Amino acid sequence: MSQGSLKEGSLEEGSLNEVGPSVHASAVKIGQRAVLIRGPSGSGKSRLAFDLIMAGRSGVVERAVLVGDDRVHLATVGDEIEVRPAPVLAGLIEIRGLGIRRCDFVEHATVGLVVDLDAADAERLPATDSLKTLISGVEIPRIPVGRGYSPLPLVVAALTTTKSSSSVNPSGDCLKGNGNHMNPTIATE
Repeated sequence: MSQGSLKEGSLEEGSLNEVGPSVHASAVKIGQRAVLIRGPSGSGKSRLAFDLIMAGRSGVVERAVLVGDDRVHLATVGDEIEVRPAPVLAGLIEIRGLGIRRCDFVEHATVGLVVDLDAADAERLPATDSLKTLISGVEIPRIPVGRGYSPLPLVVAALTTTKSSSSVNPSGDCLKGNGNHMNPTIATE
């Protein structure tokens, strides 16, 4: 895994070239894939990114490393979407109440899950179509999170459980898996 750092001269020149459009979002690599966090200003994108990093450190989810906070660049690579930090913000994350802080980061990751904060279409039992989104023609699993709801438990559940099927008693114990609610491996592998 390519790990970036903020020590002067530690990044190869040109390694963080802007690729694709800049979007107002944050991203965290968990396992082999990134969670892309979208939402309006003040919706908690940076907070969720930091919470996921801390969840990775505590073992709640696989190792989690910042890709970018506030602005990221997206590019289509084959049939996947790659996310990179905005070069000027690489390795920086906003922690409300503390300001801008330095953080370990990776230079790129493949997006495996999109979380939309303050989503108007968030429901208790969401329709299948609301659990996916298209970015540049690439379909990606999605979690819509309503205003006022904590996104961390939803993302952790998506990354650590599998979707039940009609052959599984929904009142039974939660299935434990190494994937998410859309597909057992798409978000992290």
